[in-house]
Amino acid sequence: MKILFISKKNIAKPFSVDLKVFLIMLFITFFVAFYCLHYLLSSKAMNKIQTLNLETNLNSYQDNINLFVSQLGELNARILELDNQTERLYGILKKQLVGNQKLPSLPKKDTKTANQGGPFINSNVTEQDLQIAIQSSMELLQKREDIFNEVEAIMLKQSVLKDTLPTLYPVNVPYSTSSYGWRTDPFLGIRAFHEGLDFSAAEGEQIRATASGIVIDSGKAPDYGNYLKIKHGNGIETRYAHASKLFVKTGDIIQRDQIIALVGNSGRSTGPHLHYEIRLNGRSLDPRKYLKKN
Repeated sequence: MKILFISKKNIAKPFSVDLKVFLIMLFITFFVAFYCLHYLLSSKAMNKIQTLNLETNLNSYQDNINLFVSQLGELNARILELDNQTERLYGILKKQLVGNQKLPSLPKKDTKTANQGGPFINSNVTEQDLQIAIQSSMELLQKREDIFNEVEAIMLKQSVLKDTLPTLYPVNVPYSTSSYGWRTDPFLGIRAFHEGLDFSAAEGEQIRATASGIVIDSGKAPDYGNYLKIKHGNGIETRYAHASKLFVKTGDIIQRDQIIALVGNSGRSTGPHLHYEIRLNGRSLDPRKYLKKN
């Protein structure tokens, strides 16, 4: 079958095209048109996706910047708070301190940045700049907390609370793993505040009460595992966590050096050890400032 084409200019000379050839040409024409349309639409869609991705990345970057700035502000606020608290305790102790004990030196304040404020505006700041500033502030905060904890411990040992302070080692081994303060969390891999001391002791090692008191809570918790909380009076409390076995229960009267539990690996733990805390009115204290060998 053929298709006859007649020209208006020369009616006497018509020409014909085979139907198969015509269909092939028509298919090629439609295919080229479809490909061009598809390419055009795909390019627009890709540009739109790239624009959205760019906007998302910019928003994510800005969110990270805002988060780092917020963290930096919180760290600096905590440093100022610790400086003020340390100065207040320092002033009290200078009038009350007796004997040969000396107070630690107060941290020097940066007079160049004192009494300054205002919004944090810097279009050239990068995430790396803020991360470096946060790391520096974390190190500065750790030093401030060490000084504050030392001054606070001196004050408590000089006060009427000295007779109720828990000073005994809870297990017959030195603390050799995670210490009190900031550290890298072994489960999350991020910096977190460790509110006690970890004693790396063998499974079944005896745990002793570090001061006389009464058991105010005992049981099992997801983080602490098998735990005990002992109240010693005047707001002082000790906590013992990750035990394999408890020998006392809530309401029991405890004597100093009494065996209260056995070391274990219960709860949120990476191996057998005792997690030990000292608290004053709910706030953690640095146990290193109070423990002493008998």
